Amino acid sequence: MIPRRIRLVATALAALLVAGAVGAGGAAPAAVAADAPYANISGSGSTWSQNALDQWRRNVQSNYAMTVDYRGLGSTAGRNDFINRTVDFAISEIPFQLQPTEKGAQPEKPPAGGYAYMPIVAGGTSFMYNLKIGGKRVTNLRLAGATVAKIFAGQITNWNDPAIQADNPGLAMPDKQIQRVARSDGSGSTAQFTMWMSKQHPDIWTTGMTSQFPDNVGATLQSGSLGVAAYVGQNYGEGAITYVEYSYALKSGFPVAKVLNAAGYYIEPTASSVAVAMLKAQINTNSSSADYLTQILDGVYNNPDPRTYPLSSYSYMIVPTQEGGTFNADKGRTLGAFAKYVLCEGQQQAEQLGYSPLPMNLVQAGAEQITRIPGAKGETVDINSCNNPTFQPGDSLDNNRLAQTAPQPADCDKQGPNQCVSGTAGAAGTDTDVTGSGDGGSAAGAAASTATGAAAGAAAATAADPAAASAEAAYDANGNLLSGAAAGGGRAAASAPFSIPDPVPGAPAVLMAVAAVLLAGAIVVPPLLMRRPRRSSGR
Repeated sequence: MIPRRIRLVATALAALLVAGAVGAGGAAPAAVAADAPYANISGSGSTWSQNALDQWRRNVQSNYAMTVDYRGLGSTAGRNDFINRTVDFAISEIPFQLQPTEKGAQPEKPPAGGYAYMPIVAGGTSFMYNLKIGGKRVTNLRLAGATVAKIFAGQITNWNDPAIQADNPGLAMPDKQIQRVARSDGSGSTAQFTMWMSKQHPDIWTTGMTSQFPDNVGATLQSGSLGVAAYVGQNYGEGAITYVEYSYALKSGFPVAKVLNAAGYYIEPTASSVAVAMLKAQINTNSSSADYLTQILDGVYNNPDPRTYPLSSYSYMIVPTQEGGTFNADKGRTLGAFAKYVLCEGQQQAEQLGYSPLPMNLVQAGAEQITRIPGAKGETVDINSCNNPTFQPGDSLDNNRLAQTAPQPADCDKQGPNQCVSGTAGAAGTDTDVTGSGDGGSAAGAAASTATGAAAGAAAATAADPAAASAEAAYDANGNLLSGAAAGGGRAAASAPFSIPDPVPGAPAVLMAVAAVLLAGAIVVPPLLMRRPRRSSGR
């Protein structure tokens, strides 16, 4: 029998081992018992928000042994998969199209009363481009909304068009044909972009909102956000421009155009400029409505605050409120825990990933949606311990600390004869020489440093984890590999384009090493202590 003193030593060592393991992987959810592993769940849909979603999936896999599989097939495919009950959740930038205005589109028929919308992250639909003047890359392009609409409507076809030149007095725009690159799949990005054009410039964009980019414009079509971004980033993509979430430009190391807002400033879609813009978003607050928490963005498009990026919006997770198909209450427990993580802890990484974290009112409303998921009623969100960067305990629902601290734009970002030379997005820190008639200027300050820091963080993370950066393959219209791993390799349970550094360099490795030593001690020490030398009997 093991003496009580030895049992106490072993117990203490085991406790230290558990503490070390938790420290290495993050605090384990209190509601999860060791003998109750999470059920695997799956989803599909948006690529607009996939960079954030993939990082969150990687985090919960590492920290909580929670497997969340996801396929970025486009918002339309995700909504269809949810309707067919082949996935446990979907991600989309637009709600179900119950009465579509898109020509030829059939009404979508989700299960009546069997779903709810939950915001997951905000961001800016940006215009990533690949352009050179005199052999040097342009990093400070500016575009008015009407100019953007004319480019994608096929009315502006050359980079030296007078409208583009008027937006860019500091650049001698080259005589080069514009390559318009658009999504080939049914896309929430396309729907959000075309909705903005149809509302702001209906005389230019006459097609209305559409998830499928029109085939009569003459655009080069690519599948997914990764596909359009990868095409623009190639050498043969010189002269190309596409619409894609800001995160992809950061990841690719390419600039985005600053877009003219209602206050007369050309603004980049940083986390703070999106947060300011979304202060004017109208949210359906009727909790009994099927459209509860869906967004109306007219006020965002015309927000008079000079810090606003006008093409700002957020993405939805569509969650089931009834069991059926592949979904049951056991999966609901996992989905609820994952959704809770997304609303709180996950939002801390939104800015570094190229997005903007959700404000308190959307977090609180999203928390209510979690309680409607079968099996997830125990996953309550405590606002006072949510760890979301947009609010602190005691703040009001309408408060957004990120918007409050957003910097004012530089003078050279104002519409007029001067133009900031500072680079944007993935090209932050790379200035562009003045080649035009206007004077230059610098967007130095908080706005530039924020963008530069985000770009540097993304680049460093990608360099630290090149396998993650190439986890997905992207092909051009001819089937040529643009980026990522070739087909045939195994798929990880939770891949990610970025790997977020640990708060303390090397801390997990050190803690795991300590844990291993403690484990060895817990196994070896007790038997050694029990081996007492036999006392001689004197016989």
